[in-house]
Amino acid sequence: MKVIPITPVDPGGDTQSLYEAQHKIYPRSVTGRFARLRWFIVALTQVVFYGLPWLDWGQRQAVLFDLAARRFYIFGWVLYPQDFIYLTGLLVVSALSLFLFTAVAGRLWCGFACPQTVYTEMFLWIERKVEGDRTARMRLDGVAMSPEKLVKKTFKHLLWFMLAMWTGFSFVGYFTPARDLMLEFLQTRMGSWEVFWVFFYAFATWGNAGFMREQVCKYMCPYARFQSAMFDKDTLIVSYDAERGEPRGARNRKDDFKAKGLGACVDCDLCVQVCPTGIDIRKGLQYECIGCAGCVDVCNSVMDKMGYERGLIRFTTQHALNNAWRSFEIWRHVLRPRVLVYASILGSICLALAISLAMRTPLKVDVVRDRAALSRIVAGGKLENVYRLQLMNATEQVQTYRISAVGLAGLEVASDTEVAVGPTESRWVAVRLQIPYGSSEPGSHTIHFEVQAVPGGAHVTEKAAFLVPR
Repeated sequence: MKVIPITPVDPGGDTQSLYEAQHKIYPRSVTGRFARLRWFIVALTQVVFYGLPWLDWGQRQAVLFDLAARRFYIFGWVLYPQDFIYLTGLLVVSALSLFLFTAVAGRLWCGFACPQTVYTEMFLWIERKVEGDRTARMRLDGVAMSPEKLVKKTFKHLLWFMLAMWTGFSFVGYFTPARDLMLEFLQTRMGSWEVFWVFFYAFATWGNAGFMREQVCKYMCPYARFQSAMFDKDTLIVSYDAERGEPRGARNRKDDFKAKGLGACVDCDLCVQVCPTGIDIRKGLQYECIGCAGCVDVCNSVMDKMGYERGLIRFTTQHALNNAWRSFEIWRHVLRPRVLVYASILGSICLALAISLAMRTPLKVDVVRDRAALSRIVAGGKLENVYRLQLMNATEQVQTYRISAVGLAGLEVASDTEVAVGPTESRWVAVRLQIPYGSSEPGSHTIHFEVQAVPGGAHVTEKAAFLVPR
């Protein structure tokens, strides 16, 4: 049977697109309490992000994830792959924090601290400085190419490119020492993998923050899709008070809007114009809303100009809107059992991680049997097993370790008992253990290696097996 594809057409016979045309969003700049808070967080996060690769700690970079050497340096800590449990703990803390903040106040992370939001704000700031505010940018994009437009667009993209390159450089600087990476650029070693990744992340930043913007939040980020599963009617979200605002309509400032049967909303559409995702919050909660509260700031400014009470658009809960709760009642319901459980679990895990890091032993030991010689008889009537010990020094000073073993009668170390390991180095050591022949029953016997830093310091015990042949 032949299948004939069907293409929707209009009555006039023109082919219709199955996809909605994408319209560029021109967010209007806004000032207010939440805008200042957002820029404060932008400044704070970027000072940390751009600054840490250049911060020294002793003779090295303060924060460096050296993948080639398989060591992570975080200020005074030196972590090895065996410390993967801390990464697991960090991921659990991040997930629980997301659950907690979402249950309390919706998409706070998206609106204030998400890298996509942060870099979009920075790119938009550059765009406004070069091309002007919303009206000027719309006018510029609506005219044909001219010398003025070419200069502005070129200068804007040049600044975007510089910021994106510095962002990519800073990111790679966490995995390759930033000063070494800078030398590679100054010496134009463009064939290195580090330089490739700088350009790769710069291109990603340029594309996401300069062009895709709200598309990332609306279509690519999975959080927008499953956030509703973590919301309930006691979650603080950006909400429009329809009972107070409707029916909306334009009016003179001196008019008595109540006498005209109007609500407090003047239908200025500024809440739509400042929204980075282009939604109308007056239509209710939508998954595109990232909780940036730009509409709250601009609506409050309009209310001030009109002489009305603030809060037509505000952070509140659905129960509070329906029942006209006051602030005390709102917060009493926000701090509900679900939130308290999240907070308790999160606090407990953070405390456990902090205690574990504080009590962490700066020595790692792995024991591997020498498979080439499981058990053998040597001179002097001794039965010998050979092992390989990996000693990992998690300090930044040379350490001397004393190796001993216990678990069998007459067990002794026949190789060197003291080994020096350099700062943050990992060293393999061959260790020979011997017992008098016939002193133990045939079979596998559990023994323990004891590695002690000398003079007194880190002490680690690792289990192994001593084989006695039949």
